[in-house]
Amino acid sequence: MRKGIFWTFFMMLSMNLFACGSSTTSNDNGAQSAVLISIAVTPANPSITVSASQQFTASGNYSDNSTQNITNSVTWSSSDTSKANITTTGLATAVAEGSTTITAISGTISNTVSLTITSQTATLVSIAVTPANPGIAAGAAQQFTATGTYSDNTTQNITGSVTWSSSDTSKATISSNGLATGLDAGSTTIKATSDGISDTTTLTVIAIGTVAAWTHVSGASSISRIGTYGTKGIAASTNMPGARGFAVSWTDNSDNLWLFGGYGYDSQGTLGYLNDLWKFDRTNWTWVSGSSTISQAGVYGIKGIASATNIPGARMHAVSWTDTSGNLWLLGGFGFHSIDTLDYLNDLWKFDGTNWTWVSGSSTGNQAGVYGTKGIAASTNIPGARANAVSWTDTSGNFWLLGGYGYDSIGTVSFLNDCWKFDGTNWTWMSGSLKVSQAGSYGTKGTAAATNIPGARSNAVSWIDNDNRLWLFGGVGLDSSGMFNSLNDLWNFDGTNWTWVSGSPTVDQTGTYGTKGTAAAANIPGARYDAISWKDSGGNLWIFGGNGYASGGQGVLNDLWKFDGTNWTWMGGSSSINQAGDYGTKGIAATTNIPGAREIAVSWIDNNGSFWLFGGCGYDSMGKWGYVNDLWKYQP
Repeated sequence: MRKGIFWTFFMMLSMNLFACGSSTTSNDNGAQSAVLISIAVTPANPSITVSASQQFTASGNYSDNSTQNITNSVTWSSSDTSKANITTTGLATAVAEGSTTITAISGTISNTVSLTITSQTATLVSIAVTPANPGIAAGAAQQFTATGTYSDNTTQNITGSVTWSSSDTSKATISSNGLATGLDAGSTTIKATSDGISDTTTLTVIAIGTVAAWTHVSGASSISRIGTYGTKGIAASTNMPGARGFAVSWTDNSDNLWLFGGYGYDSQGTLGYLNDLWKFDRTNWTWVSGSSTISQAGVYGIKGIASATNIPGARMHAVSWTDTSGNLWLLGGFGFHSIDTLDYLNDLWKFDGTNWTWVSGSSTGNQAGVYGTKGIAASTNIPGARANAVSWTDTSGNFWLLGGYGYDSIGTVSFLNDCWKFDGTNWTWMSGSLKVSQAGSYGTKGTAAATNIPGARSNAVSWIDNDNRLWLFGGVGLDSSGMFNSLNDLWNFDGTNWTWVSGSPTVDQTGTYGTKGTAAAANIPGARYDAISWKDSGGNLWIFGGNGYASGGQGVLNDLWKFDGTNWTWMGGSSSINQAGDYGTKGIAATTNIPGAREIAVSWIDNNGSFWLFGGCGYDSMGKWGYVNDLWKYQP
């Protein structure tokens, strides 16, 4: 009965991916298979006074019932420029009394509204500057708006006609259009003045490194984007991996970010299993290897021999490592092997920057593990086929692997808690059981013991700290009593013994958030699976998102947490579930930016200590749910 429950739950995790995506497809440049059918221009028929400005917005309605903000891609015009002009971004400025027709056009589709310009007989009474008292990181920007209230009780957007100033230009400057740029930590007074009337607000600039500062770097702010592959081996600003989840990632010795496979959209807009390999040089993406279409079988060649024709099959739920020479390594997952069928895999691959090498494991699926003797390396040892495991690389260059969903020593498939080490030549079974479905043995919190062991689990997250200890958090699996569901237990492994450090020995715990930015012993992230993780330069452990428990119900998360070795701190995001993303301006860090709630994303850490996040299945800027291909950077 328990095996049946596990299988049902795991298939639910895996098959949820088919409900994640949308049938709408588009590329990162906005080209969509859905057709634009109408444009809505807002506000409808507004009235402003001479010299005032009015921002118009164009929303595109598509044949798949989706909508997009297309303000910056339509062509704007004013029928009478003696009455009002309009910029390419939809900002109209009144010149003289009268009226003019404002038109937004894209291709053959257009819409119009009337803009009425009245005399300035009403006098300005007050100005309101918004937003009130914002904070930004140094180097980030903040757009301010000035709204004038007149003696006839009308209001106007007068952002472009007021005089803007910053009381301390060493902290932040501000343009004539109200765009402030943070320069140094501290605060400054932002002031808007017109005709002797003014209003002020305080802008706080926070040094990067002391505040959550997300930057939307590349990719779309909407779901279901097709991959734009370009020419294999050639970097281009137009290249972009398609939206996907369940991929794997590496960082090489040159600080490039690498991405492989997963489940998502190919170059044709088809949703399926991928085996494309991408490199991001922190400016442009390059399609390096693999296919631009889904469902490719693996080409294994000769074990141990690199070849230009070798390529791992399309897959999801694999694990990855980077060795001391900068080679990329890939193990297992669920996907296509040498035979064009979907199975659990245990093949180990190495990529040297040019060619793939099949190193160990089988070229066919659903293999049982060969464990040998615990603690003894042997050429015959090999982990069983599995997906959703976790991995580490220690300071000696050894690869570590734990758990997942797959095959044990006798070929039974379920959740695993076996821990393995690979020294570059041979595998060693280090801890855990050679059989599936093991409950956790927690012992005493904070005390290492030979009898301690995390329960069988998958979809967890992992780190390695500055003391070379392996860390494990959460996932979906078995607790201390053998109950099965989402976990929030935190463990570390010193190479010999496990220590239960934090969280609960029972499943389905809600989060205790405390005060954002303040560490406390009572704080703890809720139980979750499919989160992502990082480690900062100070050895602190970080997690983001996943599917689990916030302060209330269960859902998809975008909360960001830090663990300092003793206490958890809620650093950013929401304590509620299913939040849309706030993308801000692409390339500009801001404290208001936050990726939408998501699961099955991937992460990297670069040589500057920045955290990177790509894709997954989650909520876009409009609150729509699906696969995304947005790339984010976070400066801790």
